[in-house]
Amino acid sequence: MPYTESVPLGVRVSSDIEHRPDRPSPYRARVRWFDPVSKRRKSLSEGRETLDQAEEWISGILQAAQVGITPNVATMSLAEYGASNMDLALRGLELKTLDPYLAGWRCRVVPALGHFPVRMITNGAVDRTVHGWIADQHSRSTVKNSLAVLVRVMEQAVRDGIITVNPARVTGWQREYKQAEDELDNPRALALRDWPTLLRLAQALTDRSHDHYRGWREVVVFAAATAARIGEVSGVRACDIDTENWIWTVRRQTTPAPGGLTDKNTKGKRARQVPLIEEIRPMIAERILAVGPNPDARLFTGPRGGRISTAVLRDATHWDEVVTSLGHEHLRRHDLRHTGLTWFADAGVPAHVLRKIAGHGSLLTTQRYLHPDMTQITNAGHALTAHLNPIRTPLTLAVQPAAGRRR
Repeated sequence: MPYTESVPLGVRVSSDIEHRPDRPSPYRARVRWFDPVSKRRKSLSEGRETLDQAEEWISGILQAAQVGITPNVATMSLAEYGASNMDLALRGLELKTLDPYLAGWRCRVVPALGHFPVRMITNGAVDRTVHGWIADQHSRSTVKNSLAVLVRVMEQAVRDGIITVNPARVTGWQREYKQAEDELDNPRALALRDWPTLLRLAQALTDRSHDHYRGWREVVVFAAATAARIGEVSGVRACDIDTENWIWTVRRQTTPAPGGLTDKNTKGKRARQVPLIEEIRPMIAERILAVGPNPDARLFTGPRGGRISTAVLRDATHWDEVVTSLGHEHLRRHDLRHTGLTWFADAGVPAHVLRKIAGHGSLLTTQRYLHPDMTQITNAGHALTAHLNPIRTPLTLAVQPAAGRRR
């Protein structure tokens, strides 16, 4: 949609809302106005799920008209607005800076946020987007350039009166970057110590939640025992569980999207199989029985039957408060996955098998979980001692030297 100049202040915009109960979004909000150049009557309309949402949409259009912004500009997506205003947004930059900024816009900003209307982009959406770039292992300079061009485009939107505050001016992302670097370098350090520690955490989160909803305990335990992401746990259907061999085929994950949560392919874009250990089999069998014969029924939902996301789990269980009280102040929901992968590695699962369970694209990522624990380090020292002194029997054999043997 091409950019048009702002119309004179006080342009008259009429509005109405039509209720159409047979539609998925039954409230159609519509605005109409006369174009001051062509003298033709124009209109915009959008469907909304509730009357309040329809009125809010109309209110935004009217506010834009009051400051001289045409309705089509007020409802532009970020990709459309950026394409029309990039020269203004990047004015004053040196040529050597333009290329990385434009690459960040084209390769990262538009795919992540380009479909959102400019007026609907929030600090939270930008936060999640930046963390996604970091999790995808983009370099620090790449993230910085991508965020910088987004800041400039949104600043232009502020000057145009489309928004009042620039939501791209987020802070603390460098801290997030450092945490992600630590995670990539040593994910084992983020894992819970043992099974009792996991159960204490799961129960504490349940106790802190509204009505002590048991489902939160099940989600946390299942995620750690299967080394899965929270979105993948939310996506589990009854048909994904093989109760004969106790295998879970991971086919989908629940992720945030415009309009709410939605299901899509796993992060690796392919299904994988994960073993279901004996400790969680009774819980899984109980969940399958509870959801009934529908093979597409979700095994894990919120207290009202809704989809689960990492943010939903955090807010419902007061995660930050609970983990801090238990001495795990840096523990995040994704660290449940690190916990499971670390336990699998310490159990002696070969790297190529662990890679399949994790769904890693690179074996190097999997090998980060194979760092030796303290027992392995101690045994390595004993082995070296035995190698350097062949007369001395390795301590692990617990055999004393024969009496009278000279050393």
